[in-house]
Amino acid sequence: MEELDVTAAESKATYNEIRDYVWEHHQLKVSNLYIAQVKEKCGIKKRENYNKPKSNYNRQPRCPSEKETAIRDALKFYKII
Repeated sequence: MEELDVTAAESKATYNEIRDYVWEHHQLKVSNLYIAQVKEKCGIKKRENYNKPKSNYNRQPRCPSEKETAIRDALKFYKII
């Protein structure tokens, strides 16, 4: 049951709020995938994904550096990192 608990940091901002902040301050559109990748790089715990691919071949696009910087800025603004 502990794995499903949301930490205080994770409950501060939704993906939509992060996306809106990045658009408002950097005029960049970011996807949930990019936000999740940056959170993972920062060591923020993620919940288990229940929408898993059927095959093991999972090629995903990587977050560009300018978008990663903008997302990190939003995470700092919301005091997640």
